[in-house]
Amino acid sequence: MVRSSELDQLKAVPLFASFNKRDLRRLAKASDEVDIRPGYVIVEEGQSGHGFYLILEGTATVRRNNRKLATLGPGQYFGELALLDRGPRNATVVADNQMRLLVVGPREFGGVIDEVPGLARKLLTSMAQRLREADARAISH
Repeated sequence: MVRSSELDQLKAVPLFASFNKRDLRRLAKASDEVDIRPGYVIVEEGQSGHGFYLILEGTATVRRNNRKLATLGPGQYFGELALLDRGPRNATVVADNQMRLLVVGPREFGGVIDEVPGLARKLLTSMAQRLREADARAISH
């Protein structure tokens, strides 16, 4: 059963912000909960991406070129662009402690999009907004 806290966390992901509750439930049902042990390398910089990860419990360290960039915790996420392409990961993410993740693979995500074609338009709108925001940040720096 999908918990409302998981739906709230998915809704907070910019990529899924335009999804309604029914769409979010479909996405949550297409995902898997995974337990991760401390020290496990969840994604590795330079490797092709194969999924999106939402942290439900625990923390992870994000590193690029062996430099620590951030610590992520519950409600935070990574790998959302891997749902759209399988480009290389731009950072390594390692579990700091025991973690529970909600994982969505590209095939499962594609199935949700195929099941509800209107989601593709919502997704494109969300991506366009993110691109505009990134452009605005790049111009202001």
